[in-house]
Amino acid sequence: MRQDAALVRMERIGKRYGGVQACRAVDFTLGAGEVHALLGENGAGKSTLMKILSGDVTDFDGQIEIDGTPVSFGGPTDAQAAGIAMIHQELDLVPGLSVADNIFLGRELRTPLRTVDRRRMDREARALLERSGVRIDPRRPVGDLRVGEQQLVTIAKAISLDARVLIMDEPTSALTTTEVERLFEVIRELRRAGVGIVYISHRMEEIAQVADRATVLRNGEIVTSFDPRKLSTAEVVEAMVGRPVQTMFTTPDTDTGDELLRVDDLKLTARRPRPGRRDPDGISLTVRAGEIVGLAGLLGAGRTELLETLYGVAPTGTRSGRILLQGKEIRPRSPRQALAQGIGLVPEDRRASGLVLFHSILANTVLSSLPAYGRLGVIARRLERGASVKMADRLRLKFGRLQDEVGTLSGGNQQKVVFGRMLLTEPKLLLLDEPTRGVDVGAKAEIYRLLGELAGQGLGVLLASSELPELIGVCDRVVVLRDGRDVASFSTADSGEGDLLAAAMGEAAVIGDVL
Repeated sequence: MRQDAALVRMERIGKRYGGVQACRAVDFTLGAGEVHALLGENGAGKSTLMKILSGDVTDFDGQIEIDGTPVSFGGPTDAQAAGIAMIHQELDLVPGLSVADNIFLGRELRTPLRTVDRRRMDREARALLERSGVRIDPRRPVGDLRVGEQQLVTIAKAISLDARVLIMDEPTSALTTTEVERLFEVIRELRRAGVGIVYISHRMEEIAQVADRATVLRNGEIVTSFDPRKLSTAEVVEAMVGRPVQTMFTTPDTDTGDELLRVDDLKLTARRPRPGRRDPDGISLTVRAGEIVGLAGLLGAGRTELLETLYGVAPTGTRSGRILLQGKEIRPRSPRQALAQGIGLVPEDRRASGLVLFHSILANTVLSSLPAYGRLGVIARRLERGASVKMADRLRLKFGRLQDEVGTLSGGNQQKVVFGRMLLTEPKLLLLDEPTRGVDVGAKAEIYRLLGELAGQGLGVLLASSELPELIGVCDRVVVLRDGRDVASFSTADSGEGDLLAAAMGEAAVIGDVL
């Protein structure tokens, strides 16, 4: 239940990164027991504003008040002491530590003898995870978990802080429908307990379900605040991007060419199996030149593992079946081999697998195509820069200078850099793993436009996504995976989301071409 008292008041907040003004005199309030949605394109200033509130950013203009008292944070620890916790869009977990160790990192529970009380930590971590709607062994290393499971661990970690203010930055971007529903129940419980929640999301249907109030940022400024139950999605999107958006899916119809990729009964038995991983166990599919083929399936169906196998980053083990590219059998054993054969990958986790965050935008853009810009190990900087500028213009990248660290960009612009790097290798086949995860509606529309352009040029695309409307709207065909196998194939011209979901769940009534 929403209370009128302002738990948090941010006044005239300003922040600049080099030549980019991330926030411009922003006023923002949050009441106790209120869920306040924060909307805007990537780069609009949402994450920056919340990093200021959570103590991650300390040099800024303006003032913050908690319960009417001005506060100043020297870092995240100070903010946590004031009762503020943040679930970041980019997961801040330590892969080598267990789930329980990550949840209590820096706040380890102790025995009377001051040793780490692992039994109690495991017990309390298990209870927190179950409260968040998931059953995960708290002793498992976080690095063994899928991205969706890792996101649930970060939610449990934030809840463990007993915060008065909880900031959720894209908390459902990698969750299944069931997990999202359970998260909403947790949010309602926290709201009843008087916790103020800032909810950042690009999913309009979620905002209407959980938020009491919504605010839109554009170019670092607030453009409107509204009741999320009273505005249509089209009106909200127009406020976010500053122009009418008639449709998200603008990929044009293109004529497909000859068969580009054929996968025949592909199986992989890893030498050292990893918990939670579902390697190919008899997958067959095709992609033609100029065709966009989707991969659907529930969490753990094997979509990511198939793309990794095609890109040469699967674990070592016994492999059977065939992969043919333009009729020639290939067996990529590394990304270098895959790139040389004309296969590029945009990975699911851009920060961990797609970017070198402390290197420049320019260096990340050309990283996979360096041989094209020099001879005998000497790089022609003019060619390198020219290629980067041309790709940044093509992808409408928002940045200050090419020399800026890529980690300073918003999530959507980081994703564009990964796209750009792959496109500079001039691939024949582009593999995309959740390409619009955590990306705003404006950036999504640009990515869809780009995919249509690439398909029109004869590029083949294999796109794995958890968003069924995206698969139906963008792809020519969708192949459904379950337990590492392909179980159905649909033409998107005469199939809907229900068909994909039924096949993914293994229900008998499936409309389409069952394989």
